[in-house]
Amino acid sequence: MKKDLIALAAALCLGFTASAFAADTTTGMNKDAFKAAKEKIEAQYKADKKACDGMHGNAKDICRAEAKGKDKVARAELDAQYKPSAKADEKVKIARADADYDVAKEKCDDMKGNAKDVCKKDAKAAHTAAKGHAKADAKAAQSGANSGAAAEARKDASKDTADAQYAAAKERCEAMKGDAKDKCVVDAKKKFNKS
Repeated sequence: MKKDLIALAAALCLGFTASAFAADTTTGMNKDAFKAAKEKIEAQYKADKKACDGMHGNAKDICRAEAKGKDKVARAELDAQYKPSAKADEKVKIARADADYDVAKEKCDDMKGNAKDVCKKDAKAAHTAAKGHAKADAKAAQSGANSGAAAEARKDASKDTADAQYAAAKERCEAMKGDAKDKCVVDAKKKFNKS
């Protein structure tokens, strides 16, 4: 009888330990910790946004874009900690790409003419590349690094990135005139394998 009780107690302890371990691996944190972290992120966003109030013009716009981007990335990271998955990791990377893109676009507003256009195209190219890599990484994590879906996603990301970089290169040519512009366009087409 005593042995049976000891065996039963040991089995129950092992069962509770295993279920607690399983709960920890499926979710990165408990609801209370998630709620507390979310409130901390909200407070930080309000503080960051308030710090922009004393600024003027485009500097204020850049500051707000940085605060908003930081908030979106922090929220995505928190969600990824709370419910870890390949999709959550992808959302973090896309949030970072979107935040960087929004800030870069705001910084381009300080420029004029072709320089501004080139700046925006460069920002778009970087954004396209970052999002493409995030999606490809997620596909690889979901289906295995050597799968056809992962390879196809990487191929699509490379093509989209090259297209965006080509658009930026063509925009740089717009500032030129005559033969220099023609040579620039030909070089861009050659570099990015466009006809």
